[in-house]
Amino acid sequence: MKNTQLHYVYGAWKTISSAISVNDIKPQLVLAFGDTPLVGSEDVFNHLKETFPNANIISASTSGEILSDGLYDNTVVVTAIEFEKTAIKTVDTNFADHANSFEVGKYLMSQLLSDDLTAVVVISDGSFINGSELVSGLNENKPEHISVTGGLAGDAARFKQTLVGLNETATEGKIVAIGFYGNKISIGHSSFGGWDEFGRERIVTKSDKNVLYELDNESALDLYKEYLGPYVDELPGSALLFPLSIKINDENTNLVRTILSIDETEKSMTFAGNLPVGSKVRLMKANFDKLINASTKAAAESISNKNSPQLALLISCVGRKLVLQERTSEEVEAARKIFGDDTTITGFYSYGEISPFNPNTKCELHNQTMTITTFTEGV
Repeated sequence: MKNTQLHYVYGAWKTISSAISVNDIKPQLVLAFGDTPLVGSEDVFNHLKETFPNANIISASTSGEILSDGLYDNTVVVTAIEFEKTAIKTVDTNFADHANSFEVGKYLMSQLLSDDLTAVVVISDGSFINGSELVSGLNENKPEHISVTGGLAGDAARFKQTLVGLNETATEGKIVAIGFYGNKISIGHSSFGGWDEFGRERIVTKSDKNVLYELDNESALDLYKEYLGPYVDELPGSALLFPLSIKINDENTNLVRTILSIDETEKSMTFAGNLPVGSKVRLMKANFDKLINASTKAAAESISNKNSPQLALLISCVGRKLVLQERTSEEVEAARKIFGDDTTITGFYSYGEISPFNPNTKCELHNQTMTITTFTEGV
């Protein structure tokens, strides 16, 4: 595997220090993560197409860009990857072309399935899609040994418009999936949160997919406001500081759900993923050291063999960034310390993360986690 990185910052392109120049690489895949107006710009896409004419170019809007051990805003970070022993296939679709998010996931997996499919990475719209339904569709006909990771595009903390593109300027409603084929690539993954639970456990008694109405037969919104105290006047933005931990079907592992919006008339809260009736939830709050340590754990567990990976894709939640603020870069630096200097790092801050809890398990939608996918070729 060979790769090189570019950075579009302050209106100019620059090459990040690399032993491989742009002219020495023939990438099959280019990942471009950046600020919404920039990845939606034809000028940015046209530059990438001219620079890498034979590559599949995947772009996504973000809530912050990750490059090496740095964190950026209002830029575009680009990683061009040449696989020497691995075949890839890319496919995209638009949410509007399907009945629901579940069917989107089923369609994408059906387009990639093959006997030698090893792993899938999904970069999805973060506005229209129901992330839980998307991953359910991806899991529907997926063999157990195929890992699925990725994330939902972001839009800073605006929550207005997310953009994704495949071989064209990024647009709304687009979902892209990349299939990796053959036995010469080793792909690792891990996802950790680091939040503290508090308050008593409550049961979801009324919900409609990702819209929550009642906990313990009481208004969920009213109960939630009681916990927020002085933060209640800052809703819905302050909800990112207090996500919910959810346990479905009494499973041993808990998912985290972020609140996207509230409806005072309906007394409801809309989340980034589903909260089925009967599931158990608890409120969560930030623990700064645990949040940063979660990145260390995710990096360590994502290494699929004893050697440092050649490439690491970091996808962290916008909620973590809003909580950590000036300490946000520490979770990126924590991953770098685990990987060492030889690993190329790219990624972005998202509206949702996709990863299995453990190897050979189905993928899940996560919120408020650091989710890492690693790639090593030739092992």
